[in-house]
Amino acid sequence: MITEAEISEILEGYKYNQKEKELVIGVLGSHSALDICRGAKEMGFKTLVVCQKGREKIYDHYYYYRAESSTGVVDRTIILDKFVDITEEKVQRQMREQNVIFIPHRSFEVYVGFDRIENEFLIPLFGSRSMLRAEERDAEKNQYYLMEKGGIPYPGTYNKPEEIDRLVLVKAPEAQRRYERAFFFASSPDEFYRISEQMLRDGKITEEGLKKAVIEEFVIGTQFNFNYFYSVLDQRLELLGIDTRRQTNLDGLLRLPASQQLEVMKYIDIKTIEAGHISCTVKESLLEQIFSLGERFVSVASEVYPPGIVGPFALQSVLIPGPPEEKAIVFDISMRVQGSPGTMFTPYSGYYYGESLSVGKRIAMEIRKAIRLNRLEDTVT
Repeated sequence: MITEAEISEILEGYKYNQKEKELVIGVLGSHSALDICRGAKEMGFKTLVVCQKGREKIYDHYYYYRAESSTGVVDRTIILDKFVDITEEKVQRQMREQNVIFIPHRSFEVYVGFDRIENEFLIPLFGSRSMLRAEERDAEKNQYYLMEKGGIPYPGTYNKPEEIDRLVLVKAPEAQRRYERAFFFASSPDEFYRISEQMLRDGKITEEGLKKAVIEEFVIGTQFNFNYFYSVLDQRLELLGIDTRRQTNLDGLLRLPASQQLEVMKYIDIKTIEAGHISCTVKESLLEQIFSLGERFVSVASEVYPPGIVGPFALQSVLIPGPPEEKAIVFDISMRVQGSPGTMFTPYSGYYYGESLSVGKRIAMEIRKAIRLNRLEDTVT
C-alpha cells in the first residue's frame, strides 16, 4: 500500500513548485470527468484529463478549453493506449511534474484496478484510497460489513441458494464486462438454478462470477441516490443532492402496460445498465433520516478505514412505506465521486451556500480551502 509518507513527500515537492505551478486537478476521461473539470475551472484550477485512445475526442476537442472564447473545461490531456497505462512511471512522472491532485471515480476503479491504485499509483488522491475497494462485495470489510457495523439498514442477504425463501435479486458479474452486474430474480432455490444455468449457457455470466454472486432480498420501493459530501476541514456532512437512474432497457419496458410487458419479455433480455440520471427531491420530513444515515456511514468509515470518508460519497437507497413514515434501505454505497452531474440541479447544497453546487465544484472548493489553510495533506491519501 502506498504510504502516507510517500504522498507527503510528493506534496512537499508540489509546495516547492507552487510559485511557478498551481495545483492541477486530474481525472480519468470517463464517468464524471467533465463535472469534475467544470468545478475545478470555476475555482481557478487548471485541469488534466487522462484519456484512452479512441475515447478522447470529448476531452481534447469538444470540451477542450479555448482561451480566445473562454469556452470548454479541459486544459490538458494525456492520451494512452489503455486506461491502465496510467500507472506507468513515465505517465505518473508527467502528472507529478504538473502538480496533479487526482480525483477517483468508478471508471478509474474499474479500468485501473484496486491493486494498482493502492500499490502503484503514486499520485495524491482526493479521498480515501483504502476505502475504494470496500465497494466490492467480495472485499473482506466491504460495504455490507460497514452497514452492519454502522447500523445502516440494508436488504437481507443469503449465503447460498438453498436459503432462498422469498423474492431475491441476484447480482453476478457479467461475463464480458465484469465491472457490470448481470441481475436476475428468483423466488426459490429451483428457480435460482434454472435461471443461472440458462445464463451460463447463454454466456451472460461465468461459473466464477456465479460463485461470487450476491443474493439479496428484493426490496420494493422508490429508488433514490443520496449524494453527500463530508468535509474533513469543517468536520461537517453535507447533502449535495439526490438523483435516480435511467437504465436500459428496463426503463423502456416499464413504460409499457403490464400485458405488453409480458409479451415483450418473450423476445428481449432485460438490461439494468445505467444510462443516465434524473435529478430529484424528497419531502423535507425525510431529510433528518437521510442525514442520520450519512452520519452513521461517516462514523463507521472513520473507525474501520481511518481517516475515513473524505469528500463525496453516495448511499443508493430504496424508500419503503411505513408506518410510521417511509424508511430508507441502502442497497449500494459509492465511496468516491458518485457519478451524477445532475446533482447541481437539486436545491440541497444551495441551502448551505446560496447556490446549488456540482460535485466537481464542491471538491474544488475543499481543495482550495485546504491550500489556504495549509491542510492539503488532510484531504488526500
